[in-house]
Amino acid sequence: MTKTSFINKIARNRRLWIHVTAWALLLLLPYILGLPANHYGTGVFFILAGFLHIGLFYFNAFFLYPTLYTLRRWILYIITGIAMIVLVILLKHYILRIWFPLAVADKNGWRMIVAPTAITFFASIVYRNISDKAQAEKERQQKKEEALSTELKFLRSQISPHFMFNILTNLVSLARKKSDQMENALLMLSGLMRYMLYDTRHHKIRLNQELEYLKSYIALQQLRFGDTVRTELDISLPDAADSMEIEPMLLIPFVENAFKHGVGFEDQSWIAIGLRVQEKILYFEVKNNFPEATGKSIDAENVSGIGIENVRARLEMLYKGNYTLEIVKTSELFSVNLQLALA
Repeated sequence: MTKTSFINKIARNRRLWIHVTAWALLLLLPYILGLPANHYGTGVFFILAGFLHIGLFYFNAFFLYPTLYTLRRWILYIITGIAMIVLVILLKHYILRIWFPLAVADKNGWRMIVAPTAITFFASIVYRNISDKAQAEKERQQKKEEALSTELKFLRSQISPHFMFNILTNLVSLARKKSDQMENALLMLSGLMRYMLYDTRHHKIRLNQELEYLKSYIALQQLRFGDTVRTELDISLPDAADSMEIEPMLLIPFVENAFKHGVGFEDQSWIAIGLRVQEKILYFEVKNNFPEATGKSIDAENVSGIGIENVRARLEMLYKGNYTLEIVKTSELFSVNLQLALA
């Protein structure tokens, strides 16, 4: 049994017990209140009439109303509804006439016959409307969650090949150089692939996991660029960070973007990465030099590319109202500042 079906089963059982309890209390009301018995208002008649009310309530709520009224057969529904009310009244009158004959001539007896029957019928209409609205809202929420899950899976599947393409480019560069670091790079690649194939399937992962793979990615890039890129990494985490979780592959695209667009324009490029957590708020910053003096034409509006736009979409879906993302682009600097409330 799946988790969703188990929860739905519990919800159905809860509703069933609420109905049983409510009707039991209503049927036993004369005994609970200790009302005095008389020639017609005994608990016996109250219980018998109560069972008729139960039949009328559920017949209208689950058959008559959804079959006729919701299909816009209003005239037929009104006629059938009146017929059901009259039938229940006649049955209650029959019970009084047979078991409590003195009550038939009492006007109070007729009030006990007619008023509760009409109230029960209209109460079933109110109940059905409330139930339909609650069910419609539940279905709408489920569809919204399914659409969110589908879009999130698409975004994750989109970022993985994009990320892998850039890593393989690094390996090609090392292979051309016949670098002794090739074996170490392949081991790191294996870890990154495991991360993308397995860890990213989860809705959330531990923050420390994301940071480990972030460090592996930075190390892999350093193997490729060597001394041509000065990389600064400053991480400050509290002891409680072990229990904090984050959306997988949320931070790496920012660093990937810095290496992709901030390296190769000058003999000495630099990338500064800072991450700290205070009171369950993550502060993440990535800066890199972004010179235009090299003579290369750079469209600053398109520097972020698919990676950061992907992250924007995931942040809006999963952390809406719990994050701020600021991207600053100048002629010499590109910086990303992310503040995120962690679970």
